[in-house]
Amino acid sequence: MAEEAGMFMVHQTIGSVLCCKCGLSMQPNAANMCVKCLRSEVDITEGLKKHVILLHCLECDTYLDPPSTRIRAQLESRELLAFCLKKLKLKSTGVNLVNAEFIWTEPHSKRIKLRVRVQKEVLHGAILEQTYVVEYVQQDQMCDACTRVQANPDQWVAAVQLRQHVAHRRTFFYLEQLILKHDAAARAIRITQMDHGIDFFFANRSHGVKFVEFVGKVAPVRSRNDKQLVSHDTKSNSYNYKHTFSVEISPICREDLVCLPPRAAISLGNLGPLVICTKVTNSIALLDPLTLRHCFLDADQFWRTPFKSLLTSRQLVEYIVFDVDFVSPEVSIGGSRYALADATVARMSDFGKNDTMFNIKTHLGHILKPGDYALGYDLHAANSNDMELDKYKNLVIPEVILVKKSYEEKRQRKRGKPRSWKLKSLNMEVDDTRARGDQEKMNSEYEQFLRDLEENPELRFNVSLYRNKEYQPSDMASMTDGEDIPSIPLEELLADLEIKDTEGEEEDMGE
Repeated sequence: MAEEAGMFMVHQTIGSVLCCKCGLSMQPNAANMCVKCLRSEVDITEGLKKHVILLHCLECDTYLDPPSTRIRAQLESRELLAFCLKKLKLKSTGVNLVNAEFIWTEPHSKRIKLRVRVQKEVLHGAILEQTYVVEYVQQDQMCDACTRVQANPDQWVAAVQLRQHVAHRRTFFYLEQLILKHDAAARAIRITQMDHGIDFFFANRSHGVKFVEFVGKVAPVRSRNDKQLVSHDTKSNSYNYKHTFSVEISPICREDLVCLPPRAAISLGNLGPLVICTKVTNSIALLDPLTLRHCFLDADQFWRTPFKSLLTSRQLVEYIVFDVDFVSPEVSIGGSRYALADATVARMSDFGKNDTMFNIKTHLGHILKPGDYALGYDLHAANSNDMELDKYKNLVIPEVILVKKSYEEKRQRKRGKPRSWKLKSLNMEVDDTRARGDQEKMNSEYEQFLRDLEENPELRFNVSLYRNKEYQPSDMASMTDGEDIPSIPLEELLADLEIKDTEGEEEDMGE
């Protein structure tokens, strides 16, 4: 501004001095020495650690942070960088950390190298900055837990027995995904698949207690624990016990038809008594399909007056919808949308045999249209010997209760084609002596679980879905597949990170 106004300005210049050692012209500093001469006189990295040993457990891939803490970190990760810098103890030496980065080393060399930049105040207040390399050597040493497992795999301290007395494993498929997402079974030394559940074995009682607490937060359970004396030292007065936690999951599953006991129905405001279980978390969501009244039953309320399902999802019958008339507008209940409607349906198995049709009331009026298919319970032909149902004398039982829309006919076109996503599974020990029919039944139930994930966004909200690298979409497949078939959008999928693949790509780039 002053120059534009024609005013005279004195430009400030920076003076220069000669280095007192080599005589090189330089900008003045507190030591009156150039950078090269200052580094030759003072080495701020003197006394800093340049070779460090890291104790690494190959079995659980953890590093020892003395005295007994174990840290899990991947190569060249932020966690490993913080752990390596902590080993240097730079604050106690009086230097300030400016930057730190990894230097690439061969993954099998058992070496980790860091390029560390530090600065420190030296002669007469001059600040010197210097870079040096620190080499970390990995020494393999198994942790105490892995040592016990290797010595005796059955040397567990706490065992958690998860059980659910139902005829399918759909609950455990979903629970397995929750455990994987929250890494709840990371401390388990062994996992065994049983007939009606899963057994988890831990090396510490506190790990078993923590796992039981996790299961209680995601499912309505009741538990009890026992302990057995293994050994006793009279001199030190120490006892060694084996602890067993028995955890029973509620037999009520999603899409089950339930007949509430009179006592439970009265406590819930005369709900039902015929209700559908729409959602199971740490509480059970029940919905009356005829009135859209709903309630949430927590674990304490359920186990106070337990009851069983009248009909389960394995007894669903396929129907075809002929007509739908809305009775009430669409409403939102517990995050899901429903609409009461009068519908005319017929069993698919009756086609070509008879003209039996049913006029029913359903809560699926918002998604059903004439010509659609639906799955429901055939109470007209069902033979149920339920004691709770017999207690209601003047109860009018509907002929059909629809549960969900069916996409079976549209899925026939995609049968045999891979999905664009996949799930991970726990490393469980499975009994190989099971009959062939049991394995086919489990594969069928797992396929049904995958379909439920595609159809229900709420169900897959807490599930980690990964991209399937083997999936290759084709133009012909997209033209022939139905647009109404539920599918999982690509933005919900996670990339399945694999260190081996990443290392291979880096080698290719280097070549």
